[in-house]
Amino acid sequence: MRIDRFLKVSRIIKRRTIAKEMADQGRIKVNDKVIKSSSKVQIGDILEVTFGNRTIKARILNLLETTKKAEAQELYELVD
Repeated sequence: MRIDRFLKVSRIIKRRTIAKEMADQGRIKVNDKVIKSSSKVQIGDILEVTFGNRTIKARILNLLETTKKAEAQELYELVD
């Protein structure tokens, strides 16, 4: 699954276009590598998203094409 699609489905970022822009600006890393919005992610990857001065680090647990809002947090777990 593409990283911009995963961020939207998991609701880490609300819109796919914003996820794409953030990836193109180098604010998204997977396994400590800066990636493009078209990069693929897999279960077990460590995702790091920078929002201004705040950073979210999460491990991908599941990949789904669609999900309900209540189930979106089951796609990842936060890592310190």
